[in-house]
Amino acid sequence: MSMIVLDDVSVQFGDVRALRGVSLRIERGDFVALVGANGSGKTTLLRTLHGMLRHQGRREVDATAPAQAMVFQRPFLMRLSVLNNLRLALWLAGMPRRQWAQCIDASLRRVGLHSLLRRPARALSGGQQQRLALARAIAAQPQLLFLDEPTASLDPTAKREVEALLAGFAADGMTLVMSTHNLGQAKRLATRVVYLEGGMVHANLPTEDFFNRPPDGPARLFLRGELG
Repeated sequence: MSMIVLDDVSVQFGDVRALRGVSLRIERGDFVALVGANGSGKTTLLRTLHGMLRHQGRREVDATAPAQAMVFQRPFLMRLSVLNNLRLALWLAGMPRRQWAQCIDASLRRVGLHSLLRRPARALSGGQQQRLALARAIAAQPQLLFLDEPTASLDPTAKREVEALLAGFAADGMTLVMSTHNLGQAKRLATRVVYLEGGMVHANLPTEDFFNRPPDGPARLFLRGELG
C-alpha cells in the first residue's frame, strides 16, 4: 500500500482555494519534488500530506507507516543548545529517554554538528541551522520526511551540504517529499516531479520524463520560463 494517498483533496483558506481536487500517492522510496510558481500550492500540499491542515476529500495513511517529520524553510529553533533542541524533539516524539543519547549522537554526526552540541542553536550560521533542523527531524528515525524549500535561503556551499544529506537519506531508503523553486535541485535529487499551478496538479512524472518529455500545457510552459 502507498504510504499516503490523497483523493480529490481540496483546501480552502477563507475565499482562497489553495488546493483543488488533488489526487496523489506517495510510495515507499519516493523522492518527490513539488515544483511550481509562488502561490501554486506547494507548501499547502506538503502540510496537507503531513496532516497539518483541514481539507475536503480523502487522505489515507498506511496503518503500518512509520513516523514522519517535516523541515520548514525557516526552522524555528528554541533558545537552547544544539543538544537540548534535539532532546526536546525526542521528548515530543515520545521516544524513551534511554534511546536519546544514541539517537542524538548519530543524527548530529550525520549532519556534521557533533562538535557543536553545546553551542546555542541560534548562534549557528544559516547552513548550520538548517542542518540542525535536519538532525532534529531524523533523530526520531522517521522514514517519511517532508521538506519545504530546505535550501532557499542558503549560500551555495550550504546548499550543496544539505543536498548531499538529502541524497544520503534517500540512499538509505527514506521517503522524501520536497518543495523547491530550484529545478536543477529537483533534477539532481528527485525520482519524481509533481508540478502544481493554481492549486492543481498538472504533471506527476518520473524526473527524466518531466524534464525531457513534459506534457503540453502549463508544465511545458513553466519549464520554458513562460510561467512563474
